[in-house]
Amino acid sequence: MQEREDNYYVRVADIDYWREQIKCQHACPVHTDARGYVRAIAEGDYRRAYLIARGPNPFASICGRICGAPCEAACRRGDLDQPIAIRALKRVATERHGPEHLLEELGVERFRSRYLDVAGSAVCDALDEIVHLQEMVKSPSWRKPVAGPVAIVGAGPGGLSCAHDLALLGVRSVVFEIEPTPAGMLYYGVPAYRLPRDLIAAEVKLIESMGVEIRCSTEVGKDISFDTLTKDFAAIVIAVGAKRSRELKMDGVLGPGVLGGVDFLRDVALGSPPTLGERVVVIGGGNVAYDVARTSLRQSYFDTARSAARLRDVAQVHLVCLESREEMPADDVEVHEGDEEGIARHHRLGPNRILRNDDGKVVGVEFKRVLRVFDEARRFSPVFDDDDRVVLEADTVILAVGQTADLRFVPAEAGVEINERGIMRLDASTLATTHPKVFAAGDVAHGPRLMIDAIASGKKAARSVYHFLTGAQLELTATQMHVPIEGYRREKDYEKRARAAIPAASVEERLKDPDALVEKGYGAIEAQCEAGRCFDCGVNTIFDGAKCVLCGGCVDVCPTLCLKLVPADSLASFEGFAELAEACFGEGSDLREHSAIIKDETVCIRCANCAMRCPTGAITMERFSFGETWR
Repeated sequence: MQEREDNYYVRVADIDYWREQIKCQHACPVHTDARGYVRAIAEGDYRRAYLIARGPNPFASICGRICGAPCEAACRRGDLDQPIAIRALKRVATERHGPEHLLEELGVERFRSRYLDVAGSAVCDALDEIVHLQEMVKSPSWRKPVAGPVAIVGAGPGGLSCAHDLALLGVRSVVFEIEPTPAGMLYYGVPAYRLPRDLIAAEVKLIESMGVEIRCSTEVGKDISFDTLTKDFAAIVIAVGAKRSRELKMDGVLGPGVLGGVDFLRDVALGSPPTLGERVVVIGGGNVAYDVARTSLRQSYFDTARSAARLRDVAQVHLVCLESREEMPADDVEVHEGDEEGIARHHRLGPNRILRNDDGKVVGVEFKRVLRVFDEARRFSPVFDDDDRVVLEADTVILAVGQTADLRFVPAEAGVEINERGIMRLDASTLATTHPKVFAAGDVAHGPRLMIDAIASGKKAARSVYHFLTGAQLELTATQMHVPIEGYRREKDYEKRARAAIPAASVEERLKDPDALVEKGYGAIEAQCEAGRCFDCGVNTIFDGAKCVLCGGCVDVCPTLCLKLVPADSLASFEGFAELAEACFGEGSDLREHSAIIKDETVCIRCANCAMRCPTGAITMERFSFGETWR
């Protein structure tokens, strides 16, 4: 609802309208029913919460630790005070019922029959749930591919998600991974203090148990040619991710003492971290830059503890970025925890050159002051003050200013068109390349984004490959339901609760061991209290015009003023209103003689005061659900 002068621009609710009201689910690239598992946690039903979270997401447990959480950014509760801690609540469910907790105890087969084979069944309605695909595979109309296996290049979240869903679709795949351990940047780019390695192994083991073959330490283009893949496999999915550090062209950048951020994180993950000087300067303002800076700090402390050669306060790590604090792309929690650990932040500085002494050793970095980062259209267009220079002393410089994909393994004559910037030309709707049997997934398909975006594109590529192999187009059927809720009530003072801080280890605990987990997570009581803040946006107030007497009681008791009683002619500005008015009020009616109740969904907290106040029962609280299944 938008007020402008004396008119109100309104939207008549349809299925898309109701779906968009569940803002967390609508924002999720794989459409996880976050509201569903949050409310299940509020009720203490952690198993149900896990089933909902795992239904569309093969990496639900990992997402509970490190997801960028677009659901939280969209959360309606954030418009009132702070969003629900959705990611942290997912962790609560996965820690109790996910593979990281039960896989070793139950074994793969028992775990799958107990969880994966029922994930989503009679629990929630969301796109791509495991149970829907399993039911489709069993249907008489199912077309099983007759061609050979599919090759997937890259065992990161995009490639493994593709392999996972291909397995559900009855298609065997072989994943080729250049590194000795699968999981891509989850393993080699995310520090262990954020993501435990045994958790990664458990998620990967489940995918392998579905018949997915992963060949590690196998480099396409060296150990096996791309041409061999095109001959021996029915289709190829390139999912190598953006694993190369983006370079900066400036004086002094080439030579010892200057490292790429992604390369540094990989070396640390492999157990062979490079030697760092006492003064480290990290250039970049995103999450990767913080991973690099915080890992550098831990490495310095760990080296100090082992050698006892330096005092603890000697190690200095500086993070320098173009952006102001408000413009930084890094997550707030990364910045806050980095501050706690002693990362020194420097804003609005752009690197100009690396300073070296006569021996070629790095001694500092010269920066220019940044006047602006974005232009009037919010496009990246930094402007510098050439007369305002700042020098930071440094022994080691680590560049974390972006990542690119390495596609050198694809020969020029392969028929996969790659432009001068190293980007493949793709069909955005299918992720198909210019080669008829080659597809892409993950960061290599759309550029560096969130892990959940890579998962979504992997799932999308799996459906495109299935269509290519069988000629059968997977289509969605959708149904919507509004179910009245008898005796609807909310938790006491739920609208007054402040967001619960996520418990974290002290700085001293964090720096004792470079792999010590920072985030401890909620306990059961904290989780239920935090989940109880959720507005449950799948519940809506439904008005029965035949019963309404326009008494205005609902408007009077609404605590957020989301309801308004207005003259019907003030709504006449939206398209299609004439037809609606004729249906509601009769042909030729004078709209000035009629009234309407309109609602501002952006501020409704689903308290049900209006329904309880209504003297005629014209208002009911009803749960909206939609079922989407493949056919």
